[in-house]
Amino acid sequence: MIFEEKIMWGDRLLSIEAGRLAHQATGAVTVRYGDTIVLCTVVADRKASEETDFFPLTVNYVEKAYSAGKIPGGFVKREGRPSERETLISRLVDRPIRPLFHENFRNETQVICTVLSFDGENDTDVISIIGASAALTISGIPFLGPIAAAKIGYEKGKLILNPKVGYESDLDLIVAGSKDGILMVESCAKELPEDKMLEALKFGHDAFQQVIDMITRLAENCASDPWEVSSPKSGSSEIVSRISEKFSNEIEDAYARASKVERNVALAKTFGKVLKYFADDESITEKIVHKAFEDVCSQFVRSRILSSGKRIGGRSPKDIRKISVDVSVLPKTHGSALFQRGETQTIAVATLGTAQDEQLVDSLAGEYRERFMLHYNFPPFSVGEIGRLGSPGRREIGHGKLAWRAIVPVLPPKDRFPYTLRVVSEVLACNGSSSMATVCGSSLALMDAGVPLKSAVAGIAMGLVIEDGKCEILSDISGEEDHIGDMDLKIAGTPNGITALQMDIKVTRITFEIMEKALQQAEVGRLHILNEMSSELKTHRVELNENAPKISHLVIPKDKIREVIGSGGKMIRDIIERTGAKIDIDDDGNIMVSAPNTSAVDEAVNIIKGIAMDPVCGAVYTGKVVKIMDFGAFVSFFGSKEGLVHISEMSEKNVGKVTDIMKEGDELKVKFLGCDNRGRAKLTMKFVQEHTS
Repeated sequence: MIFEEKIMWGDRLLSIEAGRLAHQATGAVTVRYGDTIVLCTVVADRKASEETDFFPLTVNYVEKAYSAGKIPGGFVKREGRPSERETLISRLVDRPIRPLFHENFRNETQVICTVLSFDGENDTDVISIIGASAALTISGIPFLGPIAAAKIGYEKGKLILNPKVGYESDLDLIVAGSKDGILMVESCAKELPEDKMLEALKFGHDAFQQVIDMITRLAENCASDPWEVSSPKSGSSEIVSRISEKFSNEIEDAYARASKVERNVALAKTFGKVLKYFADDESITEKIVHKAFEDVCSQFVRSRILSSGKRIGGRSPKDIRKISVDVSVLPKTHGSALFQRGETQTIAVATLGTAQDEQLVDSLAGEYRERFMLHYNFPPFSVGEIGRLGSPGRREIGHGKLAWRAIVPVLPPKDRFPYTLRVVSEVLACNGSSSMATVCGSSLALMDAGVPLKSAVAGIAMGLVIEDGKCEILSDISGEEDHIGDMDLKIAGTPNGITALQMDIKVTRITFEIMEKALQQAEVGRLHILNEMSSELKTHRVELNENAPKISHLVIPKDKIREVIGSGGKMIRDIIERTGAKIDIDDDGNIMVSAPNTSAVDEAVNIIKGIAMDPVCGAVYTGKVVKIMDFGAFVSFFGSKEGLVHISEMSEKNVGKVTDIMKEGDELKVKFLGCDNRGRAKLTMKFVQEHTS
């Protein structure tokens, strides 16, 4: 039997259908918005693994080329490893649903969102979240939903619900949540003030309430019977109490230490004592003791924060760890910055390239070129561990994209700064928010390279502890505070406003009152970090780094493109061989000329101008004497153009012989007077000195 619910959402029809596809899945729905359709399925193992002490949830978002009427590119005409976009949307779906499973549910679960149809207008990210929520809600799995999501744009003071693909906006926000509050936020903004961001969050939350109602109606008609969830093993609370009573002083002493390494050593020593304490009881395994010890540590940190406002290492809720900054730390790179905040340290390296270095991206919406890339690396030594080095994982891709979103709004436009930009952030040490350290370091590295950013960008991670009606917001959270806390809110921006915001929570909701306080507290912290950064580098360097390629941009008439390229590319190859420059020409006549030095760029530009453009009458040019005659000299100017300076036009005074004042190969200033009846250029040297002085 097929069940379907429909609503008009924004100006388009949204429908959710169950019972037609994927009958063997635990729960399955198709979500349609416009002509974009996503199949969302969930399958869970009926039996929980007794050895598993975490919730084994996997979320996969998959794009099929056929959904947009395309055949995959490359030699293998089949979808392969997940693209960056697929990885990011997988994370986007995972983040709001993960906190809503029953705390005792340990059954292996997989959510798959498959794009079946893409209309080029309605994006798949939000409807994938909606579909995953609907599939879970009707499955019978212990999921505390439903939830929904919405995409919000902002233009000319107006908030826009679910803008279409390609819509230019000052805000790109995805917010997900439940009836009572928000669960997840992902955004990129053009320096949006905190109050406008909060307004957009409320607008999105209000907008998806009708979608939650829609999923509820669907579940009332076709939901499976609820699953039973096993209770936790008895005795764990008693072990927690015994550890807390016996070892609380040692745990308190460990968390008073500011150094993560020293703190971990002290905690490990205490845990060793705890193991010995329970060694005589064979029914209590090391795994049970370890879990109980972690619970005691978490309870201690949380309760102390709520009771006294005292954090790990003695910080207060609003304290930001010491910041140090150093730029130009690598001599042969184009720009570099070493940023350290507390025990988190990153080195960001900026590289400038030409149009040939742009990344070609093949997506369902079509191919496009990306001129700014930001790559984040998190080697195992950054947290004192041993691990396998391989291709970037979901976390690395996600953190890199968050930093990318933070920097993009302040980049100069391509027509003003025609460089391809790549930043690589290497995390060298981590104890809290390496992604926000990446934002700070990347901003500094780009400015160090001479990239004219609109403003420096800084990021800060905010945390939250909420329990029994008490609430404390934490600025600049450490790794342990992120682990034991209830919220991870990352905010990046300039002195003028927010450029990126990302939020994940571990509780079932966050109210707007808490969000407002967190945004206000984060603004104070962000401004403090920006001030610390400005002590090392206030703005971008006036000159580009000497190691960076030199680029010049010019536009020629479209009907001259063929002449510049030449028959079979002969002319442009000749220019490249003569000057050593790289030349890129598009169909609109835009030409990018790049080379390691300015002289090669200027030479190539002059040649191109000589082919494709006409000199301006009355303008002064630098020319080179190519041939001397009794009556004057032929001078090459404006690229490859040639003109005659008659002997009478060489000086205000009489000139006896041309060779008295010039010889072949001399460079001189000439003024273009126009062309004679035969189309030959006429030049003069009279008054040129006055004209150029």
